[in-house]
This record gives sequence, C-alpha cells and structure tokens, in this order.
Amino acid sequence: MSQSNPRVIAVLGYSEGRAGELHPVCAARLEHAARISTTCDIVVLTGWSRGGSGHTEAALMARAWAGQAAEVVVDENARTTVENAAHTVAIARRAGASEVVVVTSAWHSARAGAAFRWLLRGRGVRVRRSSPAGPPSLKLRVRELALWALLPGQLARVRER
Repeated sequence: MSQSNPRVIAVLGYSEGRAGELHPVCAARLEHAARISTTCDIVVLTGWSRGGSGHTEAALMARAWAGQAAEVVVDENARTTVENAAHTVAIARRAGASEVVVVTSAWHSARAGAAFRWLLRGRGVRVRRSSPAGPPSLKLRVRELALWALLPGQLARVRER
C-alpha cells in the first residue's frame, strides 16, 4: 500500500444466508463499486459466511470483481457492519488513505456511514457513502431501524480491542 493518500472503497457484503452465490443485493453493491473504482483505489471486499457453506461474502465478491483497483483486499472475518468498518478503517489507516467510500445499499448507508465516521473521527479521513439504485423492502427498513439501537454498543466493543 505504497501510494500516497489513496482512496479506499469498502464494499459491504450481504447474504441473507445464501450459500455459494452472491445475493442480488450484494451483486448490485459490487457492480456499483466496480463502476466507481479507479486503478488508484484500494478496494476492500468485506463479509463473512452466513450460510455455513464455507463461501464467504467477501470471497464470492472477489471471484466476481470486475472493477479496477491498485489493490483488492478480501476481509472474510467481519460479521457485522461495525466489524466491516473496523477492519476497513485499519486498512485505510495503514495505507494513509485520504478518503473512504462506503458502498452499500441506500437503506443501510446511513448506519454504515455513521460507524465509519465514528471510527475515523479526528483522523482527517473523509467518509463518503455511495449506493446502487433500488428501493428497499419494508422488511429491510424495519430491520435497519432496529439495528440502529445496537450501534453504540457495537462501536464501544470494537474500540476496546
């Protein structure tokens, strides 16, 4: 990671327990990231295996990646949005990144962006959110609202590590 002040693009996984294939939500995020990536970017593909198949979201995205990047990092260990953020923030800090672009669905974007901004506060790194088009279902909106309540505790646990 030798480039001065690179941009990091974090592509957050999504699976709903599907085994061995990219969920359409995740595929849309990946395609969106490929459209906005450049040869100067560090792309972080992040997500674990919810379906127990051994195929992580990150590995499935890596196989399907068709974008440009100076480097592609596959993070198969992040299990939550906050862990996606913490792992990506560590990569961004090591690289001396000037900006982190969080690629996720619009319905998830505010909470994900808040986690990244909190973990990068005071570091001079800009956080931007970018999402593929597409309306969320009522189920996803309700789920996302409920998950906001968990955010402070998850951030506190990550900061303790």
